[in-house]
Amino acid sequence: MKKSTPISEIMTKEVITLNTVDSLDKAEHLFKKHHIRHIPIVNGEEVKGILSYTDLLRISFADSVDEDDDSVETVVYNMFTLEQVMAKNLVSVTSKTTIREVAQLLSKKEFHAIPVIDDKKLVGIISTTDLLNYMLEQF
Repeated sequence: MKKSTPISEIMTKEVITLNTVDSLDKAEHLFKKHHIRHIPIVNGEEVKGILSYTDLLRISFADSVDEDDDSVETVVYNMFTLEQVMAKNLVSVTSKTTIREVAQLLSKKEFHAIPVIDDKKLVGIISTTDLLNYMLEQF
């Protein structure tokens, strides 16, 4: 493992995003369709927040439904907007940030994904899963 390897080597580059005006129903659909756990929320090219699947579960009963089932009782989703549920106090990194620095950051914080932003533009996302997969490749 090289200490200076940039996060761009292992980050997810094709990021699925939502707009601040999108619905929580759409968010749930994207989580399930793409088997992901974090979605950056954008307004134009600016990242405004991040939504985790756990954030969605906190306000819904989705955890009591089969994950392969697309028909979830979504009455609760109509009570909240995406902006009310998403995390707004973002920590971000650049694509040049080292894997080690990101691992240290994630180990000390209570979140599991970080948007990767270069020149105010979203270029990727890095998650604890990406880091674990990288470590597994090293062995």
